[in-house]
Amino acid sequence: MSYALHLSFPSYGFLYPVRSRKRGIVAHARPSPNPELNGEPHEQTTSGRDQAEVEPRLILVERYSDGTSKRYVLHEEDSRLQTSLEVKDQRSTSNGFDFSDSELSWLPDPVKEFVFPGGFPGSVSDDYLEYMLLQFPTNVTAWICHALVTSSLLKAVGVGSFSGTTAAASAAAIRWVSKDGIGAVGRLLIGGRFGSLFDDDPKQWRMYADFIGSAGSIFDLSTQLYPTYFLPLASLGNLTKAVARGLKDPSFRVIQNHFAISGNLGEVAAKEEVWEVAAQLLGLALGILILDTPGLVKSYPSLAFTWTSMRLLHLWLRYQSLTALKFDTINLKRACILVKSHVVSANIPGCDECNKRENILLWQRFLKPRIIFGVSFEEMVNGDISVLMAKELLRLYSKEKYILTVDQRGNDFEVLVAFKVGATSLSVLRSVWQACWLHENCGVSHNVLDQLAQSLLDMEKRFENFMEQLEEAEWDIHNLNLKVTSEIFIDEIVTS
Repeated sequence: MSYALHLSFPSYGFLYPVRSRKRGIVAHARPSPNPELNGEPHEQTTSGRDQAEVEPRLILVERYSDGTSKRYVLHEEDSRLQTSLEVKDQRSTSNGFDFSDSELSWLPDPVKEFVFPGGFPGSVSDDYLEYMLLQFPTNVTAWICHALVTSSLLKAVGVGSFSGTTAAASAAAIRWVSKDGIGAVGRLLIGGRFGSLFDDDPKQWRMYADFIGSAGSIFDLSTQLYPTYFLPLASLGNLTKAVARGLKDPSFRVIQNHFAISGNLGEVAAKEEVWEVAAQLLGLALGILILDTPGLVKSYPSLAFTWTSMRLLHLWLRYQSLTALKFDTINLKRACILVKSHVVSANIPGCDECNKRENILLWQRFLKPRIIFGVSFEEMVNGDISVLMAKELLRLYSKEKYILTVDQRGNDFEVLVAFKVGATSLSVLRSVWQACWLHENCGVSHNVLDQLAQSLLDMEKRFENFMEQLEEAEWDIHNLNLKVTSEIFIDEIVTS
């Protein structure tokens, strides 16, 4: 079942009480001057001469991931843009998942998004679902065994031995396993909520994993000061370190895949395990020697100072190891570096130089220029812009798989990008090129439309050369790590 909400905009532009870059944008609903659109009978009127009736024209349809669609209809006679919001039954939506022929069609969409990779089942092999359905009970039985064995281990080291019963050991095992369970929640949330981030920037998330893991170790270290709060402190430490592990493991798998240029991922992973175990044995041996130092164990400040020194050294070494990586794939950070260089000097840096210039600690939202992908067309055409500009934007980008404009409401330079159906990673790269050109030439003209037209013209002349230089510099232009946001798509554009 569908419901339609008609929204009309006056000739001077759009009217918003609230603006948001999320899907649910709220607009003032106002009755249409056309009685037919309000469900009222229409009476033909004349004003001394016959008025030619102009048929309202559909200029685009905007579709959202929850199945909702918005139709933009232009009334030429009074330059009025009207939108019709159709809200579909949630049970008929798919959020990018195709479960029409699947036994899991009964699952709610949020659960599908949390559990399965984006684009499932088309984004994975055919045996993925069967394997995961069998793997799940396999892991359940393994952790049941872990809980049972923990009780025996604690009793073996003396827990419960003074009472003469196993009750104390069982109680201690329950507390210990509960601590592990709280930690596992962190990994669950990271994997379900942020699983799509690791392919884009594994170096950044691997570094952040160490920062978060260090914070978790602080909770463990403080248990000596507050032994009565052992369980909550240890649980917090486990939760924090589990979040760190949830960031570390997927990131490092991407790094391992980068190393395996001969398709030998299994061997690369096995040999990495050799390096890690050797380092673990050496580190444990040195740790035992440090703990045997007279006075260190009894002096908590000395212990804390030694740990802090080692942890800072660890973080510095981790940063150095990650900066040594030379990825030939193009993510948003490296794309900005490459595009800026090409726009300014008509040349691009090689893989080694670009990876050295990449700031692995910088969040993408702080990149310059700031580009916001996946906005709605309604956000791009704000209250200060006439309907004429909406038509001009559609005309300018008729050959592109995206629509881009500059947000002029703030002091900072900000670019808004809306994607059309059929947009690819190459479309994202083209939008980045245009955004960087606009950022470098923002003072050339005060007319936004002129700037957009000039940037598109320049991109048409130079983008092919940009791609040729990427290929000559041995960048992987066939597997761009530039994802098209799937929340909002412009599904249809009518320009005639």
